[in-house]
Amino acid sequence: MNLLDMGALAQSEALANRSLSAVELMEATLDRIEAVNGRVNAIVSMVARDVLLDQARAADAGRRRGWLHGIPIAIKDLSDAKGLPTSKGSPLFAGSIAENDSLFVARIKAAGAIVIGKTNTPEFGLGSHTFNPVHGATRNPYDLSRSAGGSSGGAAAALASGMLSIADGSDMMGSLRNPAGWNNVYGMRPSWGTVPAEPEGDMYLHQLATSGPMARNPRDLAALLDTMTGVDPCQPLGRTPSASLPALNSMPHRLKLGWLGDWNGAFPVADGILDLCSDALSGFEGLGHKVEDTEAPFDAETMWESWISLRSFSVASGLESVFNNPDQRKHLKKSAQWEIERGLAFSAMQVHNASVVRSQWFRRAAALFDTVDVLVLPSAQLWPFPVDQEYPTEISGRQMDTYHRWMQVVVPAGLIGLPVVNIPAGFNKNGLPGGIQLIGRQGSDTLLLQLAQEWHDATNWPGQRHPELS
Repeated sequence: MNLLDMGALAQSEALANRSLSAVELMEATLDRIEAVNGRVNAIVSMVARDVLLDQARAADAGRRRGWLHGIPIAIKDLSDAKGLPTSKGSPLFAGSIAENDSLFVARIKAAGAIVIGKTNTPEFGLGSHTFNPVHGATRNPYDLSRSAGGSSGGAAAALASGMLSIADGSDMMGSLRNPAGWNNVYGMRPSWGTVPAEPEGDMYLHQLATSGPMARNPRDLAALLDTMTGVDPCQPLGRTPSASLPALNSMPHRLKLGWLGDWNGAFPVADGILDLCSDALSGFEGLGHKVEDTEAPFDAETMWESWISLRSFSVASGLESVFNNPDQRKHLKKSAQWEIERGLAFSAMQVHNASVVRSQWFRRAAALFDTVDVLVLPSAQLWPFPVDQEYPTEISGRQMDTYHRWMQVVVPAGLIGLPVVNIPAGFNKNGLPGGIQLIGRQGSDTLLLQLAQEWHDATNWPGQRHPELS
């Protein structure tokens, strides 16, 4: 097997038993990046080759620090890696060098990983299409004329094209799930609070976004999740999960999967999406699980209004100072300005009422999980769209009224902080990948990983179908 086709845990084992050196892995990684990244544009702000090779030599010579010892990784360009730029895809921050590591980045480094650069993201992570005026657009490795999704599009494309074996991502509105589905890899949005954010600003009100792992197999997801998780004593709402990786040695009992489809017609979907998902669900039935059609458990439009209110409130809280500076505001893309304007205009009671709806949906979902073990939805409502298109304006003839309405299918889990694992589900007739969301009750992260690993053992879509880039 090509060492770049190996998963991160397999690379780790080879590094530990000295059948592979960190220098060999780094040289192969950098050669692969040189060969394909110019077309895909997934990894940006690269560290110099000689510096990285020196770090790899030091890893070979030094004491093994953890399971990631000597493994190259690139950090999503919304988070800080000390000494590297954190542009956030914005010209306002281009060239801004991080003085410290983000909390989860420090944990990854402590486990021995070598940070080689950053992965591309949309401006401030807004929108599920990775393009920005600083680094340009990331292209889908399976069709370079198409989007890689976002906002973790750079991470997903780097995994799919063999430039990385493991990656971090983040997810507010499907930013891990959509690009994972569109790049034939796995992405996990953990239960909210298991991966702590940065201990800064407000730490109570904004419970939407979270960081999480991405990989080409669920065992690697579990290993990176275990590295990233753990409460931070400076933050009040964290969760202390049990280790997921050891539990993947046993498979789940037979489960009941509730298929939500298009949410009783509320979510427009492109031709072929539901068929792809149905085929995947037949595969789960073949593994002994029970699949049943499930009625939409909550009004989609009520949920949407709650979501876009809380999202705009959150975005505005983070970008208010930029927006209020006229010289900086003009550098914000229109969708960002729209989000901020909405968020700044809300009254306290409007935000409260949106959170009441969120609470109602959480209680309804909790009751639903008394009747099913896992809920299933498509990862996206359409196939990867042209890379030069800012965002889809219609799906199957239905017009989209916002820049992000086409991502509505990711809202049910994201609004209430439920764990989700995206699994690859195959390809359409044009060779474009798609995925499905496995959604669990809060705290069921390990169960979802077990189910995903069982699926991977049966299908191995990332291993079956590689992008034709070389």
